[in-house]
Amino acid sequence: MKLRIIPILASLALCGLTGSAAAEEKYVTVGTGGQTGVYYVVGQSICRLVNRDTARTGIKCTAPSTGGSVANLNAIKSGDQNMGVAQSDQQYNAYKGEGAFKEQGPWPELRAVFGVHPEVFTVVARADAGIHSFDDLKGKRVNIGNPGSGQRATMDVVMAAKGWTSADFQLASELKAAEQAQALCDNKIDAMVYVVGHPSGSIQEATTSCDSVIVPVTGKEIDDLVAANSYYAKSSIKGGQYKGTDGDVDSFGVVATFVSSTASSEETIYEMVKAVFDNFDRFKKLHPAFENLNEANMLKDGLSAPLHDGAVKYYKEKGWM
Repeated sequence: MKLRIIPILASLALCGLTGSAAAEEKYVTVGTGGQTGVYYVVGQSICRLVNRDTARTGIKCTAPSTGGSVANLNAIKSGDQNMGVAQSDQQYNAYKGEGAFKEQGPWPELRAVFGVHPEVFTVVARADAGIHSFDDLKGKRVNIGNPGSGQRATMDVVMAAKGWTSADFQLASELKAAEQAQALCDNKIDAMVYVVGHPSGSIQEATTSCDSVIVPVTGKEIDDLVAANSYYAKSSIKGGQYKGTDGDVDSFGVVATFVSSTASSEETIYEMVKAVFDNFDRFKKLHPAFENLNEANMLKDGLSAPLHDGAVKYYKEKGWM
C-alpha cells in the first residue's frame, strides 16, 4: 500500500508545483491596428523585446491586430486588453470623456506609458480623381475609416470643423486600414484617409499598385484645430518616400502613444518599459518610423493621461525624471 501511495503523493506534489509555476506567468495583450499599419509593428516589436526575457519576468506578450485607437482604449477599459497603442488625441478624449468617449464619461484610471512615433493625417487620392486639396474630397468616393479606428475619429473631427457630414461624399466607405489601398486601386474609392507614421506599408501599396498622389491637408479650419488642441501639431510627409509624390506634403498630425490603465500592475508595466528602453537601439531598428525616436520626447509627447507608476519607477531609476 505504501508503494502505491508514494507515487500518488509525488504526483500531487508535482501538480502543485506546476500549478504554482503557471500562476506566476503573466499573459499580457497589446492592442495594435491593421496588419499593414505601424501600430501593428509597434505592438509586435514591444512584445518581441518583452518575450526575450520571459524566463526572468514570467511575462508572455501577444499583440494581435485590432480595430485601432478607439477600439484599443475601449478594450483596455473593459479588461479585454492590458495595454495598447492609441493616437494622442484619442488618449486625451478617453481620459477626459470627450469625442468618441463622451457618452462613457471621463476615465481617470487610464494611464500613459510612453509616446512613440509622430503620425500624420494622410490623404491619398487616385491621380485621375481630380483631387488636389482636402476640399476636393467633397462629392467624391472616400474611405473615412472603420468605426473604432483613430483615423475615423480624427476624420470625424476634421469633417465637423469643415461643417461636413458623410452625406457630402458620393460614397463614405468604412473600410479597415488594411483594405483601403486595394479598394483605391480597384477604383472602388477615389481617396482614402489614414493617420499613420511614415513610411507606411499601406501608403506604399496604394502608390505603387496604381497612379495615386498624396494630397495636402491645410487651410483655416486645420490651423484652428491645431491652435485649439495641444495634441495636434503641424506636420508634413517628406517627399520621395512614395511614388508620385516627390515634394513634401503639408498636413497636421498626432503622436502614437502606448497606454494602459491602473488595472495593470506596477511590476508588469515596469518590465514592459524596461524591455523597450534597455534595448532602445534594437527597438529603433524594427521600423523606419522609429529611426528618429529619442527618450526625452517619448516621455512627454502626446501624453495626456498621467504616467503609469511602473513607467515612473523605471524613468526615475534612469534619472529621466
